[in-house]
Amino acid sequence: MTGTRTPTRTPTRTGIRTHRRAAAAALLLALAATTAGPAAASTAGRPPAGPIGTWQLDGYGTALSVESGRLREYQVTGISCLPGASAARVPDSGSAAAFRYSTEDGEVLTVRPGSVHVEGSVGDRATRRLAALPERCREVQEPGPGADPVATFDVFWQTFAENYPFFAAKGVDWNAVRESHRPRVHAGTTEDELFAVFREMLAPLHDAHVHLLGGDRFFGEGRPGTVVPTLELETRVKAYIQDVDLGGRAPQEFAQGRISYADLPDGRGYLRLSGFGGYTESGDFASESAELDRVLESVFTADRTARLRGLVIDLRINGGGSDELGLRLAARLTDRPYFAYAKRVRNDPADATRFTRPQALYVRPAQGPRYTGPIAVLTGGSTISAGETFTQALMERPGRTVRIGGPTQGVFSDVLGRTLPNGWELGLPNEQFLTRTGKTFDGPGIPVDVTTPVFTEEEFGARRDSAFTSALRRLPRG
Repeated sequence: MTGTRTPTRTPTRTGIRTHRRAAAAALLLALAATTAGPAAASTAGRPPAGPIGTWQLDGYGTALSVESGRLREYQVTGISCLPGASAARVPDSGSAAAFRYSTEDGEVLTVRPGSVHVEGSVGDRATRRLAALPERCREVQEPGPGADPVATFDVFWQTFAENYPFFAAKGVDWNAVRESHRPRVHAGTTEDELFAVFREMLAPLHDAHVHLLGGDRFFGEGRPGTVVPTLELETRVKAYIQDVDLGGRAPQEFAQGRISYADLPDGRGYLRLSGFGGYTESGDFASESAELDRVLESVFTADRTARLRGLVIDLRINGGGSDELGLRLAARLTDRPYFAYAKRVRNDPADATRFTRPQALYVRPAQGPRYTGPIAVLTGGSTISAGETFTQALMERPGRTVRIGGPTQGVFSDVLGRTLPNGWELGLPNEQFLTRTGKTFDGPGIPVDVTTPVFTEEEFGARRDSAFTSALRRLPRG
C-alpha cells in the first residue's frame, strides 16, 4: 500500500531495485496507517510526547506498537505475525492534535486521533485502539532465510486470502490454488522451487500491482496485451514524439526529464508525464512536490493559460507514482471544486466483498493561473497506477475532456507491502478507487472515448502517431 508509488519497471536488475524500494515504502506506509491514537497533552511547557499504546488499522492486516517516540509495525494474518519496519518521531513536530513521524526512507506521517495521513497518498487511514498486541505478536522472530518453506507458503497464501479484493473479478479460486500447490511444498523445498510455486500461483492474476522479490528472483507482470513501462521504452517514445509529433523541435524538459512541455501551432499545448514521481534525486515527497509546483508554475503561466485553446496531456508511458501529485496537477485544470474519486479498502479477512466506507476525494482549484479549456488525454496499457488515478480524477472535470488511445493498465490501489517468514518481499493491492456511482476500473482499465493504436510497431514503422493526430483534430485551434 503505497501512496507514493515508484514507477513500475520490468524485472531487470534496475527493476528489482525499484521494486525493492516500492515494497519497503509499502510496508512503511502500512505501518504509518496504524499509529493514530489520543495525543498526549503538553506538560510543563514541553512538547507533547506523542501517542503511546497499540493500534489496529481498519483493513491492511496491521497492528502497531507506539512508545518512546517510535512506531513499530506488526504484519498480522489469522495464522501469523511478523515484525515490520519502524518510524521515529520528528523533533518538535507535535501538537495536541497531530504528530509527525519519519521512516528511514524519508516517508513523513501525520498522526491524528483515529487516523493517519501519509505524505504523497490521498485520504486518511482509520485506526482503533487495542488493549495489547495480538497474542501471536508477543513472541515473533525476525524474517530470514532459515524459515520453514511450508510456513512461508501458508503466510503467503493467507496474506492474499485476507487482503486481495479481486479473485472473483480475475476468475481465480484461491482455495483451489492452495489445494493444488501446497502438496508440492515440504521441509526440503529449495528457494528456487518455492519461488516457482509462488510464481505459478500469482501468474493467473495478471495484476501489475502484484510482485514478489526473493533475493535475485523477481516476479511481476502486467495485463495481457500491454507493456509495462521501461526506461528503454520511455527513451524511445520521447525521441519519437519529438521527431514525429513536434517536428523535430525539442520540448522543455523538467523534473529530471519526467515531464515535458511544448507549445503547438494554432494555440495548443502538449504536456507529457512519464510518472507522478521520480522528479528529484532524493525522492522524498517534500522535494518531489516542490519540483512539481515549480514545473506547473513554469507551464501554467498567466499568459499561456489565457491564450491556450486546447491541451494534449500524454500519459501513454506513465509508470505511476504519487496520487497526491496527480491531484495537484488536476487542480491546475479547473476553476471550481469537483469530485475526483472515492477510495475504500478491503477490511474483512473472511469476506472479499467487505470494504471500509468510501472516502471521497476532490479536486480543488489551485492558487494562481489555471487552464480550464478543452483537454485531450492520451492513455494506453502503459498508463499505470497514479497515471490511472489522475485520469480518473479528470472524468468529472468541468469543461471538455476527451480520452484517446487505449484503456489504461487497470491497477489503482496503493501496494500493500509484506515480508514473508523467509525474508522475501511481497506486494499486493487491497484498495479500490470508485467513481461517483461506485464503479471501479480494476482489471480492464479506464476506457477511452476514441480508440487508436498506441505506439505499436506498425505506428513506429509508418512514422505515425494516431492518438496525437486524433487529439489535434478534436481540440480547437487558435
